[in-house]
Amino acid sequence: MTAPSSTGPDAAFASPFQRLADLLAPYTPARAPINLTVGEPRHPVPAFVGPVLAREIDGFGRYPAIKGTEAFRRTVADWLERRFGLATGAVDAERGVLPLNGSREGLFYAALEARRRWKGTADRPAILLPNPFYQAYAAGAAAAGCEVVMVDAGPETGFLPDLASLPEELLARTVALYYASPANPQGAVAGRAEWLAAIETARRHGFMLFADECYSEIYRDGRPPLGVLAVAETTPERFSGLVTFNSLSKRSNLPGLRCGFAAGDPDFLSRWVAFRNMAAPQVPGPVQAVAVAAYSDEAHVAENRRLYDAKFAAAERILGRRWGYATPPGGFFLWLDVAALGGGEAVALRLWREAGVRTIPGGYLAGPGRDGANPGDRWLRIAMVESLALTEEALVRIVDTLG
Repeated sequence: MTAPSSTGPDAAFASPFQRLADLLAPYTPARAPINLTVGEPRHPVPAFVGPVLAREIDGFGRYPAIKGTEAFRRTVADWLERRFGLATGAVDAERGVLPLNGSREGLFYAALEARRRWKGTADRPAILLPNPFYQAYAAGAAAAGCEVVMVDAGPETGFLPDLASLPEELLARTVALYYASPANPQGAVAGRAEWLAAIETARRHGFMLFADECYSEIYRDGRPPLGVLAVAETTPERFSGLVTFNSLSKRSNLPGLRCGFAAGDPDFLSRWVAFRNMAAPQVPGPVQAVAVAAYSDEAHVAENRRLYDAKFAAAERILGRRWGYATPPGGFFLWLDVAALGGGEAVALRLWREAGVRTIPGGYLAGPGRDGANPGDRWLRIAMVESLALTEEALVRIVDTLG
């Protein structure tokens, strides 16, 4: 495995989408644009959303409590127990669940709380994140004054970070580890062994494990990903030292609602709420009411998966095995190896100019390793978020353009 790499605030705050906009700005596409860059679900908003908001409209006239409503916390706890096969009452609905203004803000603020409560004495505290990474991880680590250390998650490790290869010196000064499953963008899913390794490594070295499970409900073949809480429940320490993050953005096609949750270690979350009460955005009461309805209904989620499955079936039919394509077990991205065509940046530019298909270079979602090379440079990410017809058209254009 490539040695872990560190990066500074400039890389932490570099928006991949702004970089892409700068790359493509000078060129006019030859065909009508199809945008497959942002992981923004375009499937229909569930029918219950409007009626719930209308019923709860007066709630927008009050400041919401930072810890959320009892109904929200209880519903999330119940959903976690059903979804991941946890024992009844395993999740502490009073102290072990918090609403978030979308999971992104929670993932950011969690780094600050982890740094505040860290008991280490190293001069250079570090926060670990997979490479490629979600920019909120790096931004939170940089804001917390920690060294951002990226751990390559490439094909040689099943697109998941190999924690066993990390040096003891680094682990001894680690404040927190971000770990995503299904991974964004590769779609890899952690099994029991991978989750257990992450949990045990974090506990052995006294740092927090932040499990980003925002794509947990987008999966193939009726095989739901194993969650970190299900594995942690079997350990003597149960949920101590770990927090899972999830949201309605992907599961329920509600990215604009800005509603998610953090759940897990009651001690961490009950202390974090005091800090959040001063700095973090509350979740409006009507929004939490929508979440209660959403986490009480699985029919719209099953329909959502069906729509994604149809698009991945189209990808198998149209792409075949070009560029190393294989349907990922989770998430809704294609992660294509286009090194033979000049790498992700060159291919993204070509697809825009010649085909009008907007994609994002993998290198914009990753950072350079110790050798100076960016492990994402050879890859291209395609978000399967448009309608089936538009997705098929985009994939045919890609094949026609690249061969």
